[in-house]
Amino acid sequence: MTGTFELFHDEGISFGFRLKASNGTVVAVSGKFVDKASAVEGISVVRECAGTGLITDLCPPVSLDPIVKKPDSSPAAAAV
Repeated sequence: MTGTFELFHDEGISFGFRLKASNGTVVAVSGKFVDKASAVEGISVVRECAGTGLITDLCPPVSLDPIVKKPDSSPAAAAV
C-alpha cells in the first residue's frame, strides 16, 4: 500500500496537508496555505518532485567505522 496525503483545515485559519506512510506514521507536514486549492497544488508539487529530488547532505562528517568498545578492566567490573 502507498502513502496517503491528508488535507486539513488548521484552526479555521489556514489549510495544510500531511503525508502518511502506509502504517499511519506521519512522514511529512506541509507549511500553511491560504486556501484549499493552494494546498492541493502543494500536494501536486510534492508528488512531482519527491521521486526525482536530489539529496543535499547538511550533516557534519561522521566516521563510518564501527565503534569498538573495549571490555571494562577496572577492579569494580571484576567484582561484579
